[in-house]
Amino acid sequence: MFRIAPKDALIPRPTPPPRAAQLGLPDAASLNRLLADADPLQIMRTAHEVIGCNRLAVVSSFGIESAALLKLVADVDPALPVVLLDTGWLFPETLAHRDAVVAKLGLTDVRSIMPDAHKLQQRDPYADLWSTNPDACCALRKIEPLADALTPFTAWVNGRKRYHGGDRTHIPVVEQDGVRLKFNPLARISSADVVAIAKNANLPPHPLTLSKFTSVGCIPCTRRTRPGESVRAGRWSGTGKTECGIHMSTTGIRCSLTVPEALEAGDDQVGAAS
Repeated sequence: MFRIAPKDALIPRPTPPPRAAQLGLPDAASLNRLLADADPLQIMRTAHEVIGCNRLAVVSSFGIESAALLKLVADVDPALPVVLLDTGWLFPETLAHRDAVVAKLGLTDVRSIMPDAHKLQQRDPYADLWSTNPDACCALRKIEPLADALTPFTAWVNGRKRYHGGDRTHIPVVEQDGVRLKFNPLARISSADVVAIAKNANLPPHPLTLSKFTSVGCIPCTRRTRPGESVRAGRWSGTGKTECGIHMSTTGIRCSLTVPEALEAGDDQVGAAS
């Protein structure tokens, strides 16, 4: 039902992608104005119609709130590729949630992408990079694998929401992401809307919801949220880091760059601000 990239797979280096205009993509600003007041399902349908099923990917963490976005995907086209970045540090409950949501919604192309085994051996041989340099760890386990996974696609969809705060407070519905378009269909909705989508569709909750987690990522960098804290307060707690970096890096390197370009511009420090 879903595919797992082999742990020891060598992913070919992609050639530099063409510019957005060469891909025949619509203008991000114009699309954003058009969809500024659209509901999430309308945004998802427009992305599907404008980009096409073979050029559009969905990126999901299968986290606490992910089922809402995946319900929209299933309503529009359950065959759309859905990418999960399996960093090697995901909670077992997250992987179980992936399986439950896939079965419930009938998603047929869920791709669990793992980091390159040779890079892990070279740059994180003791699996402790998260404790010494979390930005570099995110670059190795998330940013670079996503850059490779998105190579065949000209646009992608994600589940960020403005109410999460921080750098997400003012995200547009559609934005330019390097040479790709990026759709944020849930940008304008509320936490109550997310709950309603899942409840109305009788979607399985993430198992860690009952343990007071409001946002989950990798095991070493996630803790339970305390009363009164923001949704994402339990992520990289105490480090000053708030994002993994797949949406925009601290060096300004976009995820849509090829891996060699990203490393040339910022070495291993490609992570943490989106």
